[in-house]
Amino acid sequence: MIKKGSSSIAFNSGEFVVYPAHGVGKIADIAKQKIAGSELELIVVNFDKDKMTLRIPMAKAENIGLRKISSADTMNDALSVLKGKAKVKKIMWSRRAQEYENKINSGNPVAIAEVVRDLYRSENLAEQSYSERQIYEQALDRLANEVAVCENISSADATKKLLDILAK
Repeated sequence: MIKKGSSSIAFNSGEFVVYPAHGVGKIADIAKQKIAGSELELIVVNFDKDKMTLRIPMAKAENIGLRKISSADTMNDALSVLKGKAKVKKIMWSRRAQEYENKINSGNPVAIAEVVRDLYRSENLAEQSYSERQIYEQALDRLANEVAVCENISSADATKKLLDILAK
């Protein structure tokens, strides 16, 4: 059965949300707009860092994975994953890279933390390839942004906190 109308999660203007493919954004407005002859209720989400605005139909918000910022418990789970030992599979880099991208785009902070943990290299370890570094930085950025909003700290402080946990 397809539920028509608004999603079961209530979104409010001014609140931070996570869009799986883009990370943390802020709801600028919830507006009705006439598109192709029918009126749609849209959630307008701004991503300041990327200078991007998305308009997401309220009815599709849940299906595409738009969600509120994670709870403190979920964030603690993600941070505890960072303390674990890296699990690097012995498969080709291209396949691992695809798995990492999928985890990042899932929007799940625990999965993103796994990517950060697995790709983290301390200063004295071997260099990362360019693509490893790109995926690592994307995952670190996504996780840091959500930690920052969750704990009400700056993104830079959140990144430092994550790197401190990884360095131990």
